[in-house]
Amino acid sequence: MKTERRALAMEIRANGRKLEGYAATFNNPADIGGIFMETIAPGAFAASLRARRDILALVDHDPGRVLARTRSGTLRLAEDTKGLAFSLDVPDTSAGRDVLALAERGDVGGMSFGFTAVDEHRDGDRRELRGVDLHEISIVLAWPAYDGTIVQARSLQSAAPHRAYAERALKLLELSR
Repeated sequence: MKTERRALAMEIRANGRKLEGYAATFNNPADIGGIFMETIAPGAFAASLRARRDILALVDHDPGRVLARTRSGTLRLAEDTKGLAFSLDVPDTSAGRDVLALAERGDVGGMSFGFTAVDEHRDGDRRELRGVDLHEISIVLAWPAYDGTIVQARSLQSAAPHRAYAERALKLLELSR
């Protein structure tokens, strides 16, 4: 099974030295590089969360820039009716200070998550993720894969895309290799 990465419309807000928001939202269709449309079903993260595996919060999917982890309690994840909610304690490291400063300014691109699909339904060019093995969530500094994905400190706002959707999707696919 191949690890995949996705970014979805979500919100993130700074709350002191914490970042809070959604790493993924349910039933929000996303065009994956013009190849297929994908949605995440409610409950898709439930098994991963019940397994109490160590899930990381990273910067741009880079394991060299760990922000928090569930094992230490510095990353908290939960499913609610909207999606995969998170709260993380921002470390006093260069990566943590940079992410917090960028989030407060509204300069962060979005959120993403790394996963392996364990239960999916395909119907032509449509894919629904019904169960995933969650590996990590990531703050994406530049181009999230999905249109409308944005990170803002303290609020959810719409923003114009930085680049055409296809360019963002291709960039994310290149990073995942």
